[in-house]
Amino acid sequence: MNTPTLHLPPAQLKTTSSVLLPGSKSISNRTLLLAALADNTTEIRSLLHSDDTQRMLEALVKLGIHIESLPKTAADPTVGLRVQGSCGRFPQQKADLFLGNAGTAFRPLTAALALLGGDYHLHGVARMHERPIGDLVDALRAAGAHIDYLTNAGFPPLHIGPFEHRPDPCLSIKGNVSSQFLTALLMALPLTGHAYRIAVVGELISKPYIDITLKLMAQFGVAVRHHDYRTFELPAQAHYHAPAVVHVEGDASSASYFLAAGLISGNPVRVLGIGRNSIQGDVAFAQELEKLGAQLTWGENFIEVSRAANQAVLPFDLDANHIPDAAMTLAIVALASGQTCRLRNIASWRVKETDRISAMATELRKLGATAVETEDSLTITPPAKLIPDVHIDTYDDHRMAMCFSLVSLMDTPIYINDPSCVNKTFPHYFDVFAQLHV
Repeated sequence: MNTPTLHLPPAQLKTTSSVLLPGSKSISNRTLLLAALADNTTEIRSLLHSDDTQRMLEALVKLGIHIESLPKTAADPTVGLRVQGSCGRFPQQKADLFLGNAGTAFRPLTAALALLGGDYHLHGVARMHERPIGDLVDALRAAGAHIDYLTNAGFPPLHIGPFEHRPDPCLSIKGNVSSQFLTALLMALPLTGHAYRIAVVGELISKPYIDITLKLMAQFGVAVRHHDYRTFELPAQAHYHAPAVVHVEGDASSASYFLAAGLISGNPVRVLGIGRNSIQGDVAFAQELEKLGAQLTWGENFIEVSRAANQAVLPFDLDANHIPDAAMTLAIVALASGQTCRLRNIASWRVKETDRISAMATELRKLGATAVETEDSLTITPPAKLIPDVHIDTYDDHRMAMCFSLVSLMDTPIYINDPSCVNKTFPHYFDVFAQLHV
């Protein structure tokens, strides 16, 4: 069967452009789960509409949560839902949940269901069954959860059984595989009603994603103390209480493609939906672009990037642990610099939707670049001239497709295989990208 392909011709951006971002995936799925577990009803506005959020919504409905769509209005044309909270107990104690390849749904739901107990089967696509979950399961078992691996130890699919609370209030979790494990624990433990202390073993990667979790939990009434991200303290008798209305920020990771477009092209590109007070760590991507020659303008609800005509795109050697998703975009920016660039401390790329270090290196080589990978780094040396009209494989990974679209801004036509993989987080990405062109 032939793989669908999208051809992107060489493109120039308009003199000035603006983009309204879709809602953040990380914030959307966290907010949906917290709203479902709250003791009241809330309205969620600007929710991301994508495959990942659809998997979370389907699961919550199967678990008995009442969710209704809100009508769009001229004043607020965004996707909106009204979620009736379940007071920390899902009405359905037995369910079979298919969660696709949505880590932001699979990990937190695993923790919440395990600490509430019941009879649950959690599974996903083949790639999800290759993404590790053993560290989270170990921590949940230590708290009293009953979880069985149904195929391979340490990986989904899972069966969840009854919960039996254990009196030890101290848990530990490894921090160097995925920050989603700690996020899942933090969001789920308040459901037990007990106080807990979580110790992080090793280096905690992607700290900004933990900040998102902590800020959203506080917004829903549960304050967590931490000590330099090494230990986290959750109070007893905590419960979630939702704000009357929650507005989901624009997705800062998705912003990276358009911000990078402003740097590569030189023409100003303004992204709307995030700004100087965003709770998402990936807004730091804009600051990294500034080090590479970009000119930045910050507003309350926008970031704008451009580059002066006499300013080259500069090379970089970056520890990208703080922006692991957005850093993928820098692998493409490296091609515009014309010099050797390196991304370090990105081991988490290997356990994402695909092995992103390997996939990125493979596709960059098709363009003529030299790409050298280690377990946790990627070094890129651009060719004198990019090879035109190559077919980029996307590995069912939305970020691969969106990243490589930027090659078309470097006077290089390119083919993107399986472009519909962007449905995971940004279904209309290529339409929006095309609207920026002259």
